[in-house]
Amino acid sequence: FFSLSHRRNRALIHLKAMNKALPSIIGRTRRRLAIRAGAARFSAPAAQKSNEDQLELHAVLEDLGKALTPLDTVEKLDQYIVGQASAKRAVAVAMRNRWRRQQLPDDLKAEIVPKNILMIGPTGCGKTEIARRISKISQAPFIKVEATKFTEVGFHGKDVDQIIKDLVEASITMVKKRAQDEHRSQAVVNAERVILELFGATQQGDSAPSQEKEAGTEGTSGEEGGGGSKGEEEEEEGDLWLQALRRGDLDDKEVEVDVTPPAPDAGKEGNQNAAAVMMSLMGNAGARPGREKKRLSIKAALPVVVEQELAKLIEGIDVNKEALAAVESNGIVFIDEIDKICSAKDYFSSSADASAEGVQRDLLPLIEGSTVSTKHGNVVTDHILFIASGAFHTCKPSDLLAELQGRLPIRVTLDGLTEDDMYRILTEPVTNLVAQQVELMATEGISLQVDDNAIREIAKVATEANRLLENIGARRLHTIVERIMEELSFEAPDMEAGSRIAITKQMVQEKVGSMLDKQDFSKYIL
Repeated sequence: FFSLSHRRNRALIHLKAMNKALPSIIGRTRRRLAIRAGAARFSAPAAQKSNEDQLELHAVLEDLGKALTPLDTVEKLDQYIVGQASAKRAVAVAMRNRWRRQQLPDDLKAEIVPKNILMIGPTGCGKTEIARRISKISQAPFIKVEATKFTEVGFHGKDVDQIIKDLVEASITMVKKRAQDEHRSQAVVNAERVILELFGATQQGDSAPSQEKEAGTEGTSGEEGGGGSKGEEEEEEGDLWLQALRRGDLDDKEVEVDVTPPAPDAGKEGNQNAAAVMMSLMGNAGARPGREKKRLSIKAALPVVVEQELAKLIEGIDVNKEALAAVESNGIVFIDEIDKICSAKDYFSSSADASAEGVQRDLLPLIEGSTVSTKHGNVVTDHILFIASGAFHTCKPSDLLAELQGRLPIRVTLDGLTEDDMYRILTEPVTNLVAQQVELMATEGISLQVDDNAIREIAKVATEANRLLENIGARRLHTIVERIMEELSFEAPDMEAGSRIAITKQMVQEKVGSMLDKQDFSKYIL
């Protein structure tokens, strides 16, 4: 009985979420299909309608899948990041909890607070890469900041409140782009109408040859069929002009449009330029600001008019209000290098930054939940998810302020990279370093082949270099691969197209072996 009721509750929750999402998803899908069809005025033939219905259903299912399950999130991260399963699981669960909270009643939703995460691991093991990939697959306001950029209030530097202000700006950009994508198809239709009206005004009754020929043919057939009304003829004529515009037949014609001139830069020429700008603004106080007439070709004018029509369509949307709501309910802040504002407590040490511990104290109310004032409105940080990360080479997580430790309850330890991990990094990710070099050489017409033994040798050298020298993790692979490819990248443009180059184990040893010896000596010699 418990299993049946549990399944029923889960099904109800999913149905409720689908009912909320379906109207907006279907609306966006229809607009996308209008763009693909090229016109919203023309109705599709009956034979084509079934194909469009299939595309619409596919788009609906695609958008419904944006609420990724933890397993889906981990699978997407596995395409780009090797290992670190515990960190991926923690981030995936945190992302899913954001979606779960949105399905709850309002009274319970306010009580659910995010469980902030602290990721601990050596440099180059994937902490920052996890955050970067999460920002791409999440449909939420996201910002990554460096803890070392902020200082305690009263010192020279950025205040920690700037984190939330930057997050709000990122959210506004995201909401505005989403609104533009939803209304772009209608803006294209409106812009085409405006362009045709402007072009008709400049023509002053002259007709294009293609239009005359086609219109004459239509008129003859109309007369044979009994004649048509004047309104139908005008509509057909307008459709012919629209088709000519979309085919590009009118690209070379010119129209006069309102454009926004570039704003003068008052900072480059000093106070005189600033004063001139102020005088011009005062002198044009009665005129329409920021617009001037300019004659452009239709090909160049159409994108300008599309942006103008797009601005009119989203003018009624309160972008700031939606952005603030998105930040408060779904915002994610990734604080990197948090160990750099922490000092070891087991012995006497002086921090290079006198305000390092002060930054921790300033972060406390931000992470716990407070109200931050921005120029767009107040933001309550109670439900913003904070993910902090650090290598903690010279200190321990326990050296953080106790209050800050309590505000980062979930701790995830990332493992150092082994030789096998290095090999997997070079082969498994979709955009691995070896594949990148192969594609780069392909642009020069050169076929690059990297032997498996050569890849294993690169992994072995990288692991050895991290052991003998400073351990910089997977970043060591960039140094080694660039050293191997340096000469080939320089000579590639002068090689014959279709040449084949093979990277072997012996070549790797020749290119990189001396680098290890020299750097090993440099460790002991000043």
